[in-house]
Amino acid sequence: MMVNAFSALKAYLDSQVLGQAALTEGILLALLANGHLLVEGPPGLAKTRAVNALAQGVEGRFHRIQFTPDLLPADLTGTDIYRPETGQFEFQSGPLFHHIILADEINRAPAKVQSALLEAMAEKQVTVGRHTYPLPELFLVMATQNPLEQEGTYPLPEAQLDRFLLHLRVDYPSAETELQILKLTRGEALSGAKVEVNPISQSDIFAARKAILALHMAPSVEQYIVQLIMATRNAKAYSDKLASWIGYGASPRATIAVERCARAKAWLDGRDFVTPDDVQAVFHNALRHRLILTYAAEAEGISTDDVLAEILRLVPAA
Repeated sequence: MMVNAFSALKAYLDSQVLGQAALTEGILLALLANGHLLVEGPPGLAKTRAVNALAQGVEGRFHRIQFTPDLLPADLTGTDIYRPETGQFEFQSGPLFHHIILADEINRAPAKVQSALLEAMAEKQVTVGRHTYPLPELFLVMATQNPLEQEGTYPLPEAQLDRFLLHLRVDYPSAETELQILKLTRGEALSGAKVEVNPISQSDIFAARKAILALHMAPSVEQYIVQLIMATRNAKAYSDKLASWIGYGASPRATIAVERCARAKAWLDGRDFVTPDDVQAVFHNALRHRLILTYAAEAEGISTDDVLAEILRLVPAA
């Protein structure tokens, strides 16, 4: 079964990225739901290692782009190069024409570069001069940003944040996991059998995506998803306190993201139907970057996760 192949890939990712099960699951959900991933966390938490491990487990070309303030759009998309021998311009493709892209420290790039990436993520194409070039059918961007450093950064605008399917936050591992990391870096074998993976073909990924879209979702679960999103836009109907926290609610992309990720999670768990638990499991990661809080919420020290937890508490499950 295809599910077994992806379960093996999950086990491989967990063996390469210790103590970050939520990160490895989020990467698989983004891959299966045909979306992009924004990962936020302090340096040294294996964000880069995770996407490198994914590239080992999936058939396709991988490229890492280190975002810096002097980066230009052509450094991502490619550019037309003049060939004197033919007297013509020839397009030389850039790193965006790979299947899996790691956009490292994306908030260090200026707005022009971010907008070039925005077109690629949204339309799966890039435009250079008068010509538009399609990107590969399998195209996954995993962007990282460091929340500790703000100097010399360019915060991502809401329009671009909304293009990401999920926004994951990674934290420091436990003391037990830290000991395992030390052993791993010394080349020592960890307890348990060595985990290996056979790369999953692109055709299997596309087949899995079709199977996920065919999963049964009861109308009551669809209504539950919609009501959760509506609670971000019409919070006053649920609570005055909630209304005082939310400045702007989530867009329809949020509804689509929750639905697709809930389907992908149900499929990974080996079920052919989606439950409210699946919706709740992906809700924070799918909505964390899509809400704009009020100044009152920020003054009270209320985070987006606090608001989302309150929404889950107030909106009855199907």
